[in-house]
Amino acid sequence: MNKAILGKKLGMTQIFTEDGRMIPVTVVEAGPCSVVQKKTLEKDGYIALQVSFGGIREKLVNKPRKGHFAKANAALARNLKELKFGNPDNYGLGSVIKADIFDEGDIIDVSGVSKGKGFQGVIKRHGQHRGPMSHGSRYHRRPGSMGACSSPSKVFKGKRLPGHMGSRSVTIQNLTIVKVDAENNILLVKGALPGARGSVVSLKEAVKKAN
Repeated sequence: MNKAILGKKLGMTQIFTEDGRMIPVTVVEAGPCSVVQKKTLEKDGYIALQVSFGGIREKLVNKPRKGHFAKANAALARNLKELKFGNPDNYGLGSVIKADIFDEGDIIDVSGVSKGKGFQGVIKRHGQHRGPMSHGSRYHRRPGSMGACSSPSKVFKGKRLPGHMGSRSVTIQNLTIVKVDAENNILLVKGALPGARGSVVSLKEAVKKAN
């Protein structure tokens, strides 16, 4: 992976190609990100770059974190995340990564936290069907049978039941960058991305599988 960046999901829109095709795209404010720390194989056991993204007021940052940013000569930021680069030696502490790291037509993987839906029933969570809605039914949106009776006297793991839905880490693979606006640090990515508007997402160059 040679390209990666943090960004903020701004929302969705659509654009038209020269031949008149409509493409749904997600608008992402990608960067600028600063390199705050370099993870090395000798010291940390792996190679990665810790990058920062998003402005924050100074009063909201504690002293240890201020020292962490000052050591890298980087501006204070709200978000910190480690990203793996194929060429980490090209970036020094305090280096700025912008949207122009990507080109139109690049294939990327996008990771983010999906929208939280709270506690939901089996109809919304798993797409199950409801029961009859007549007065005598007494069975409308319940989860259904729990399975076996006295033997084995338990509910099997994996049973689809009501529970917490959403608000989990999701990665969507092989999305295409349709347009790069380097001046405004904007990327237009074909399709939908995980998360709500304003949420932080990480964009990474897709790993090409060997044939």
